[in-house]
Amino acid sequence: MTVSTVGVPAPSELPAAGPAFGGAGSSRFKRAGNYVALIPFHAYVGLFLLFPTLVVAIGAFTTNKGQLTLDNIGAVFATKAFIDSFAVSIQLAVVTALIGAILGALLSWAVVRGNPNGALRQLVVAACGVLAQFGGVMLTFAFLAFVGYEGMLTLFIRDNITHTRMDMSWVYSLTGLIMLYAYFQIPLMLIVFLPSLDGLRQEWYDASASLGGGAWSFWRHVGGPILAPSFLGALLLLFTNAFSAYATAQALISQGCGLVTQQIACQIQSEVMIGRENVGKALALGMIIIVATVMLLYAYIQRRASRWVK
Repeated sequence: MTVSTVGVPAPSELPAAGPAFGGAGSSRFKRAGNYVALIPFHAYVGLFLLFPTLVVAIGAFTTNKGQLTLDNIGAVFATKAFIDSFAVSIQLAVVTALIGAILGALLSWAVVRGNPNGALRQLVVAACGVLAQFGGVMLTFAFLAFVGYEGMLTLFIRDNITHTRMDMSWVYSLTGLIMLYAYFQIPLMLIVFLPSLDGLRQEWYDASASLGGGAWSFWRHVGGPILAPSFLGALLLLFTNAFSAYATAQALISQGCGLVTQQIACQIQSEVMIGRENVGKALALGMIIIVATVMLLYAYIQRRASRWVK
């Protein structure tokens, strides 16, 4: 039996073959397009993160005339005020991170127990998104208007309870800073930790209950280990957030250089000690090393926790 070839073009009449759609050439073009799309991001990172870091690192090891020196680093370790500022900043960051992490986790648990599409949850999450960025002069003014020497709560207690003038000097101390920082640490914890709580599945609890486990057994053997990396990662993020904060503390305690961020500003802006800018860069380099170490730990923990958030 023969097959008819009527109407079939000869091989010489067929069009020349070209690259198939989605082939190797197309894949290379797509990859190149992705790299081009990342150019603005890399330019932003290089201009506002890498370049300032490089300037700080070079300035920490040079004099004002550009000569190499270790005097700036030596001044940081030899000056008690600098060492104390690092200690106070770390203490403030640790305490406020723990307060924010614990209270924020409890608030996140209360939110996740409600209706996931309810108006109350949407309101709380939106409010926390705003309050997490609420700092500086505005937060300090609101804080002092509430618990300052002439604050609303202070006047209410004085006029209705004690009838005497109270000593509110604690507001301008480390205790006041801890209370002030908690205002933005707790909302930030909710934003960071809430997705991890949403990732807990009811099937896991049901499976634990079917094997005879109670609520305590579930949190000890299932829920706790799953949430631990996310909780620790959020704790490190809160530490970094408090350790690097400047405007809020400066607005509350403008006299003095108790924190390392304030010490940097004092070295750069001082009208008494001139030519200490590179000492401030050495202090900033110390902050960069601490923050970079913490953020590397945070990235490692988040990578381990991401497999549970699906």
